[in-house]
Amino acid sequence: MAKELIWDPVRKKRIVLTPEEGVRQWLIKELVEIHGYPIHMLSCEYNITINTVNYRGDLVVFGNGLNPLLIAECKAPSVKISMSTFEQVLRYNLALKANYLMVTNGSDTYLAQITSPEGDFSFIPNIPKYNELSK
Repeated sequence: MAKELIWDPVRKKRIVLTPEEGVRQWLIKELVEIHGYPIHMLSCEYNITINTVNYRGDLVVFGNGLNPLLIAECKAPSVKISMSTFEQVLRYNLALKANYLMVTNGSDTYLAQITSPEGDFSFIPNIPKYNELSK
């Protein structure tokens, strides 16, 4: 059986549509069309190295100077979002130092803003517009 392919506007190629990929593509559309995120400032499957171990961030949003502003971890709709899911994006942020962290499975989305240089954070209710990310 042939795998269904979907166009990824960030990577500019067709990719296999998995449940997780469907959530990522929904999030990309949401960020670009509703919140004003420039498509060229997004990166999928972004390589992150922490203590010589390589990880891949599902979606990273960059600002001017290519500094990471937001890291998003996308899970399949069947995956329940838990604190361990959020800890995954916190771990990625040890290397990237973004101001915003997000985890989503398409129906449940949690977003946090980093509030201190030590990595303290508070959950926020709404996805900020792109021009608010670097404030």
